[in-house]
Amino acid sequence: MEEAETIDLYELEYSDLCSPSSSSTVDSIMEALGPSGPGLLAVTGVPNASDLRSHLLPLARSLALLPRETRKLFLKEHNLGGDVPLRNPDRSVSSFAMQLKYTKSPIVEKTVRECRGTEFENLGSCFQELGFCMMELGLCLARICDRAIGGNELEMSLLDSCGAKGRLIHYHSHLDALLLKQHERSRATSKERAGNVKPLEGSELNSIARDVSPGGIHSNLWQQWHYDYGIFTVLTTPFFILPSYSEASQRENSFPSSCFGECQSPTGHTCLQVYNPNRKRAIMVKAPPESFIIQVGEAADIISKGKLRATLHSVHRPSKFENLSRETFVVFLQPAWTKTFSISDYPLGNSSFNGFHGQCLVASDEEQRQSGQDNDNLSQEINKIVPPLSSRLKDGMTFAEFSRETTKQYYGGSGLQSNR
Repeated sequence: MEEAETIDLYELEYSDLCSPSSSSTVDSIMEALGPSGPGLLAVTGVPNASDLRSHLLPLARSLALLPRETRKLFLKEHNLGGDVPLRNPDRSVSSFAMQLKYTKSPIVEKTVRECRGTEFENLGSCFQELGFCMMELGLCLARICDRAIGGNELEMSLLDSCGAKGRLIHYHSHLDALLLKQHERSRATSKERAGNVKPLEGSELNSIARDVSPGGIHSNLWQQWHYDYGIFTVLTTPFFILPSYSEASQRENSFPSSCFGECQSPTGHTCLQVYNPNRKRAIMVKAPPESFIIQVGEAADIISKGKLRATLHSVHRPSKFENLSRETFVVFLQPAWTKTFSISDYPLGNSSFNGFHGQCLVASDEEQRQSGQDNDNLSQEINKIVPPLSSRLKDGMTFAEFSRETTKQYYGGSGLQSNR
């Protein structure tokens, strides 16, 4: 199998994000985020972020694998919600969300009942603190982009929204599906208290494994191709978990918590992939450990009149590592719902407005020959599942209207990804 092509992101030091040291730094940022770049960059050296990341990210998997009733209690305790269906044990992603407000300061919550003294004790406060940190990164980047573009529309659009959405996301492994199946079977056959579930044993594991749908988490994507429709998306570099098989097998196929810990990415990249329209192929993103990735959304593309490039991306699931799981924390920065978009000055011929094939970046004949049939197939597949901006955006639309239309065309009853 051909080795995946990777891209090393432009690295921006936190100090330069807060106060760019030179015009060349601004130029490099705009090159990375503009039409000729990948549409994303990495921010390094953010103070105090490492501890927050290392505490929060492992909780994504812990929450995802809790029995349903127990999870509801913890989510309510910390003002979190689940924004993807959590009843299906074959789901490939679990996501836990909270609205974050620019005007609010992080508050250390006092936990009670079962949360006291547990791994979830500071879940809500840690979620908020890391979220506010990432919101500030986005605001700083908006100021720099405004400086290059002229005006202050990006920054003011973020401030006018008064907030952002944070999501703690667990990308499931094959083993997670087995554990969730166990919870569901136990729930259906027993009235015992939630969480009082014995470990999987060999015969049970094999039985449940036969029931796991190969069409779900066995896809080569954890998340399908799409554009984010906000201004910026700020992500932690992911946290990977791969169980220790030698220890697990010695324990008759039970899986104690000691089997699960952070590991280096076995693929050597983040599993985030972006589409290169020049070469009609997916490129895997590499980023420094414990950095933050900031990528451009369609609202920024529209507001900047094409000077920033929205990032067409997906999350790759490595088939060689079926029991690998991936944890990340994401903050979506968007304009106010009442923000009105104008496309009168939008460079329609130089963007993805009519679909990514309409971009001005055209591969040479040699590059097209080298890309091969697989890349042509990828292009055709993306074209089938990613609705072009022209079909979702009309002049004078508010961001709320654009958001609803985008969600409808991706995931509505007849949406392009409604059954994926």
